[in-house]
Order: sequence, then structure tokens, then C-alpha cells
Amino acid sequence: MIYMDNAATTPMSETAKRVFLDTADRFWGNPSSLHTSGQVAAEQLFAARQRIAARINADPREITFTSGGSEADNQALLTGATLGSRKGKKHIVSTKFEHHAILHALKRLEKQGYEVTLVDVNADGVVRPEDVAAAIREDTALVSVMFANNEVGTVQPIAEIGAICREKGVLFHTDAVQAAGHLPIDVKAMNIDMLSLSAHKFHGPKGVGVLYARRGVFLTNLIEGGAQERGKRAGTENLPGIASMAAALDEACEHMQRDGAYMTALRDRLIEGLRQIPHSKLNGDPVKRLPGNVNFCFEGIEGESLLLLLDDRGIAASSGSACTSGSLDPSHVLLAMGIPHEVAHGSLRLTLSPEITEADIDKTVRDVTEVVAYLRDISPVWEELEKGVRQHVIQ
Repeated sequence: MIYMDNAATTPMSETAKRVFLDTADRFWGNPSSLHTSGQVAAEQLFAARQRIAARINADPREITFTSGGSEADNQALLTGATLGSRKGKKHIVSTKFEHHAILHALKRLEKQGYEVTLVDVNADGVVRPEDVAAAIREDTALVSVMFANNEVGTVQPIAEIGAICREKGVLFHTDAVQAAGHLPIDVKAMNIDMLSLSAHKFHGPKGVGVLYARRGVFLTNLIEGGAQERGKRAGTENLPGIASMAAALDEACEHMQRDGAYMTALRDRLIEGLRQIPHSKLNGDPVKRLPGNVNFCFEGIEGESLLLLLDDRGIAASSGSACTSGSLDPSHVLLAMGIPHEVAHGSLRLTLSPEITEADIDKTVRDVTEVVAYLRDISPVWEELEKGVRQHVIQ
């Protein structure tokens, strides 16, 4: 199997697995307990907090452990909304192509009386800082813009947006789930007030993540019941998962430059190969994107059929976010970028890892080319396009 769905999840690294099992075996005490077993576990918890904080230039006290990116996103938005409402500010700015953890949480806040402005995304999949600035009002409580898009991989101008928010006195949150471990992050230099990340996106375990909140940003609780995480996230901490996450993030950051250069070269090789398919389109800026992300549309086919046939050939891919893989609707990300509904249906996301080889890339190009040709041969829509009954959208 050639696994090209690393944006959905990554396999745990050997280091992360070893730390997980060792921590579960040796440090099984409850970190909140006062006896020796508990205090030894508490020391390990603090050590992991320190390591993770160092990787984003934060203070350990600014790190809250969560069950993953979705929980962190929800708590960040609720926090920004609550803090804003205390000052009479009930307006939130985000973008149209955020992860559904953000968009669905915003819909809930709208039902509670908040007003939401979703900034348009340009055709290249990059949000313009000036558009964010124009959307900020006197009553804006929070701006939330993702660090890197989970479907098309475009990297956003986070430092510029952070500077605008800091100048205007507005809290700034970024969903960095796709970026952590793959791109440098400095919460201080980038003027980030809150940030979400998830371990399983950088070869850590599932079910554990982080919400960073700058000192002075007092989190609103999602989960009540205990004094864990300074009283801001009840529930006994998943110490094996947290220690494993810290180890995985350390490993990813230490190899970031090497792995990034390697995957960028493979990414560009894959893009060049897929561009040879007639009436295909790379989605998102070709340069301002994650090292391992390739997202294409192929006119005249359905993405679901493409995925199933590629799976038969031993290639694991996706058509977009894993959180919406059961939906037959086209990607909201692609629609936000102005890609027509009928073209967005034929999307393919291939996301790489350092384990992918040039041979894997070449096989993928061959197989995608052959499968696209097969699906077009049996498609009445493609027949109409070729006969001129319909006009091609992708030239």
C-alpha cells in the first residue's frame, strides 16, 4: 500500500510508540494524586508540557492538553466569544474555507446571538491580510484563520494577520493542526493569542492535542468536573498520549528542514506528472503550500470513484477532509476558492510523508492517469464535453 492520506492521519512513529508504551508501563499514576506514583506522573506531565511549549516558543503555563484539534478549536472560539461579550463585542471574523470544527462551532455561536463574518478566499487558496483587516469592526471579539488549509495545503500569512489583530486589539486564533511539526511556529513572533494542534497529524497518537492560550487569555471551559489543566479542562490527563505527542513533535521539528525539502521535491514531481493529464487543475498556490500536499481536480469524473479504483491499485488517497469523507457534496474549500460545483466533485488529495519514494510517486502518476482515462471513457458527461455538447471548464 502506498499511503498518501497523511493529512487525514499519520501512523505513529517508532519513537512515539516506544514513549507511549513506556509511559503507560512506568508512569501509570494519576498526576493529580499526592502520593509518589501520582507525583512521578505529574513530573512527566510537566516535562511534556515544557517540551511542547518550547517547540512553539510558548510558556508551559500557556499549554492546555485536549483530546485533539477539534476540541481545542471549539474551546478557543468559545473563549474568544465569551471574553468579547463581556466587553459588548459579539462579532467574529473567520474564513470560508476553515475546518468544520471551526465553521460548525461558529454556526452554534450565531444561534447564541453572535455575528460572524467569513472572509472570501482567493482562487489561489490564500487569504489576503487586507481582507481580514477590512472585516474587523469595533465590536470584533476574535479572528480565527487556519495556519495551513487541510484540503489544498495552502499556507496562510499568519504573521501578517496576527500583527493586524494585535494592532487592532482583537484576539487572534489559528488552527495549526496541519502546520504543527511541518512548518516553523513562533506564537510570540506571529502575534498568536490561541493556537490548536493535534498529535496524530505529526506521527503522534490519536485522541490528544493542545490548545495554546497566551497568558492573560483566560479560557472558557468546555468540560467541567475537575481541577486538571489549571481548572480549564476537567478529566484525568492522558499521560501516555501526551508524552508520546511531545516525543513526536520533538522528532518532527528536529527533522523538519530535511523532511520538508525531501517532500517538497516529491510533491513537485507529483504535481508535474498529474499536470500532464488533460483538463486537470492543481488547486491552491503551487509554492505557498505544505511540503506534502497535492490537490487536483479532474474534469468529467467523480472523486469517489477515483478513490475506490486507486485503492484497488494499492494507493490510499482522499477527496478532501477526512471529517467529511462520507459526504457526497463537493468540498466547501474548493467551492470557496471559486471552483465550479461540477469540477469540485472530481477532486483528489494526495498527502505525502518522508516514507514515500520517487518510485511511489511515479506509480501514483501512472495509476491516476490510467484511472482518470478509464472513468472518462465510461462517463456520459465526458462524452458530452468531448463532443462539444458541454463546454470544458478546465482548459
